[in-house]
Amino acid sequence: MQQTGTVTSDYFRLDDELSAEETALRDRIRAFVDADILPIINDYWERAEFPRQLRPGLADLGIIGGTIEGNGCPGLSRRAMGIVSREIARGDGSVNTYIGVHSSLCMGAIDMLGSGEQRARLLPAMATLERTGAFALTEPEHGSDSVALETSARRDGEDWVLTGHKRWIGNGDAADVVVIFARDEADGNVKGFVMEKDDDGAHPAGYRPTVITGKMGKRAILQSDIVIEELRIPEANRLANCHSFRDVSRVLTATRGGAAWEAVGHAMAAYEIAAAYAGERVQFGKPIASFQLVQNKLANMLAELTAMQLMCTRMAELADTGRLTGPMASMVKMSTAQKAKWICSEARDMLAGNGVLIERHVARHLTDMDIVSTYEGTDSIQSLLVGRDITGISAFK
Repeated sequence: MQQTGTVTSDYFRLDDELSAEETALRDRIRAFVDADILPIINDYWERAEFPRQLRPGLADLGIIGGTIEGNGCPGLSRRAMGIVSREIARGDGSVNTYIGVHSSLCMGAIDMLGSGEQRARLLPAMATLERTGAFALTEPEHGSDSVALETSARRDGEDWVLTGHKRWIGNGDAADVVVIFARDEADGNVKGFVMEKDDDGAHPAGYRPTVITGKMGKRAILQSDIVIEELRIPEANRLANCHSFRDVSRVLTATRGGAAWEAVGHAMAAYEIAAAYAGERVQFGKPIASFQLVQNKLANMLAELTAMQLMCTRMAELADTGRLTGPMASMVKMSTAQKAKWICSEARDMLAGNGVLIERHVARHLTDMDIVSTYEGTDSIQSLLVGRDITGISAFK
């Protein structure tokens, strides 16, 4: 059974600095993870299905909408939202991605780029998970270079007509509200549009999602390949403050920190599982925790984990005071993803054959973490964003 205590994995006692509200938030999520997520998630992960019965409990946690203020959203600090990502990911990465897609990307885009009317109309029902959201940016030929997206939009009277192809869209098959980014045929700029299901719960004509199967990780969050063909969206659903890809980048920068906090959650879970296992597993007549190689592994895993926690804590402080830059967020995401992959791999190695089994949870964290390292920008792309900031020279062109 996965261990959930933080005594050893919070080696520098960073959680001692949490406010009473943040501590209560952490404990509330941790209790939900233990009671509701962990008992069922391996089965859903293996079957590649999302556990929809978790939605009411997730809504009751008071976390949906994250840092958004008003319209039924909790207005959490960046550190509090980081704790949300960390604690949910300690349980499962797919559930964390579901929340991130819905809460940070879709709702975040509406909050940052929508008008007051759009926010008031769309966000309250999303804050209670009465309606769920998706964020359609990535395309089959445009992942890291999403700025070059090819999905087009043309004005036709009071409607916009969208045509194109999106891929790897989390919750794209089931979402009630989908933010779609497309290039205006008239001026060439990227604009945002909100597609909504009709009153019967069906997607409008021209929106055809197909769930992607055969994934090695993040198996319990359904991601879609979406064909968009002559999809009509009213002008009232064009995001009023999305004028170019620069505006899209603001949303991505704001959410990149969430991926770093998720990496911390996966790493904490993997470290705690490995440390507990080392004390229980007996080989050659004694617990493997007594062997020098195992102690060396655990010490180095904990050192890297502590560095991740410190980086994310500082990132949250900078974000909450308006001083976090895009390259700073890129550095944190790059570093935490690399360290978390290594920690999960070391944990899997320490459990040896038992680490292959998802009942030990490490295999799920390892493969999910491999996915985390590629979304919100791969490690290589993040390094180039930091490199451009260091040198003043862009390596992208």
